[in-house]
Amino acid sequence: MSKYFETEAIRSQTERSQFSEHSTPLYLTSSFVFDDAEDMRSSFAEEKERNLYSRFTNPNTTEFVDKVVAMEGAEAGYAFATGMSAIFSTFAALLNAGDHVVSCRSVFGSTHSMFTKYLPKWNIKTSYFKVDEVDLVESLIQENTKILYIETPTNPAVDILDLELIGKIAKKHNLIFIVDNCFATPYLQQPIKFGADLVIHSATKLMDGQGRVLGGVTVGRVDFLREIYLFARNTGPAMSPFNAWILSKSLETLSLRVEKHCENALKVAQFLEENKNVEFVKYPFLKSHPQYKVAKQQMKLGGNIVAFEIKGGIEAGRKFLDKIKMCSLSANLGDTRTIVTHPSSTTHGRLSEEDRLEVGITNGLVRVSVGLEHVEDVIADLKQALVESN
Repeated sequence: MSKYFETEAIRSQTERSQFSEHSTPLYLTSSFVFDDAEDMRSSFAEEKERNLYSRFTNPNTTEFVDKVVAMEGAEAGYAFATGMSAIFSTFAALLNAGDHVVSCRSVFGSTHSMFTKYLPKWNIKTSYFKVDEVDLVESLIQENTKILYIETPTNPAVDILDLELIGKIAKKHNLIFIVDNCFATPYLQQPIKFGADLVIHSATKLMDGQGRVLGGVTVGRVDFLREIYLFARNTGPAMSPFNAWILSKSLETLSLRVEKHCENALKVAQFLEENKNVEFVKYPFLKSHPQYKVAKQQMKLGGNIVAFEIKGGIEAGRKFLDKIKMCSLSANLGDTRTIVTHPSSTTHGRLSEEDRLEVGITNGLVRVSVGLEHVEDVIADLKQALVESN
């Protein structure tokens, strides 16, 4: 329809019904009807493209998926109930018993659990490389390696991986290159341009942007999406029509929201970098970030997540959370409301210090999901909490 991201996000909609609505309606139906026996037969035989059952497809989920497909420059997609159902279903659909995965060690905690606790049940093993060990990736590839997986920026340490470099490695070894693009969103980064075969999002985060609904989506090559669709159709992790309707509406304002998130986040990062109670700050568009040049090459802006090391370790991190007044204490991110998290004492508290350090989670690391409040209010809250926590 348009070469412009914003126009596609707003004008990609389902066909109008006989009521000539301007905004896509909710299709809260579990199933769809057929004209006659032949219509039903040919529909289930996939001789025609139409909705059969909302576990398979629904006009609302189709609209949401079509928007993400256009945003990412993909061929096809499928929407899931959550981000983790998208990740698990993608891997389960494409892997067989005995296959092997190469992944960056810095991945979302539940993804790590999938690699280490659940996939091994089917004799599927994973080899990890650290964010600063990309030169070791090829040495980890085995004859049975099938998938090369990363997320960038990483959660929660906000490290950046070179998509083009890793994409070339995947292509050289004929691997399926999968990227979790949740932190960047398709507005800031399109991994397919750098060689990714599949891109996964937790739509719960910035895609919704208001902490309302859960959702996930995988987009990319049509041949891989066919396998993912068949797996999901038979196992049932589909996104609900209501959530798809909410998320499709949210995508209409994604570019505006993300622009402001990034503007606020950069200002917060710059403030933290000057604060005497902060050891270091990691934000992709700060020149001090170790992968600043790579971030500038593959991202439009730096995203809304800022990570910083508070002086005083775990105890200082706890005190910091206790002193926060306006910002929310939550495990979510990508909300209109600024959220602060101290991983070492909360989300990753059960891991040993050694395991936390493996993924860049130092004792005093704090993750800030910068929201859309006036940035001076966000900075003021962080400033007073930092003063009182040390």
